[in-house]
Amino acid sequence: MSRARGVILALGSVALVSGAQLGMRWGMTRLPSLDALLNVHDLPWGVLAVLAGAILAYALSMLCWLGALRDLPLGRAYSMLSISYALVYLLAAVLPAFNEHFSMLKTLGVTLVILGVIIINLRPAHRTNG
Repeated sequence: MSRARGVILALGSVALVSGAQLGMRWGMTRLPSLDALLNVHDLPWGVLAVLAGAILAYALSMLCWLGALRDLPLGRAYSMLSISYALVYLLAAVLPAFNEHFSMLKTLGVTLVILGVIIINLRPAHRTNG
C-alpha cells in the first residue's frame, strides 16, 4: 500500500504544480504595471486570486511531494515530476487562454521524457536492508 500511496502523492504533486504553473502564467500575463497595482481601487482582484491559488497549489504540491518521498525511492519519485513538463506543455498548447503553439521538436522532447518516466517506473524496485 505504501508504494501505491507514494505514487498517488507524487502524481498529486505533479497535478498541483502543473496547475500552479499554468495559474502563475495566466495571472502574470494579466497583471497591470506596478504603478497601476499601487492604486488599491483598481486592483485586478480576480487575477490576484488566481495567483494566490497558484501559490497555495505550490504549497500543497510540496506536502504531497514530502509524502511521496516517504513511500518511494527518490529515483522513481523524482522521475515522476517530469510528467509536469509534459502536462504544462500540453495544456498550454491546448487551452486558448495561453496561446502556446505545438511544435514537432517540443512534442518529441515531451514524448521522450514520458517514455523515460515509464521506463524508470516499470523496472522492479530493489529493496535495501536498513
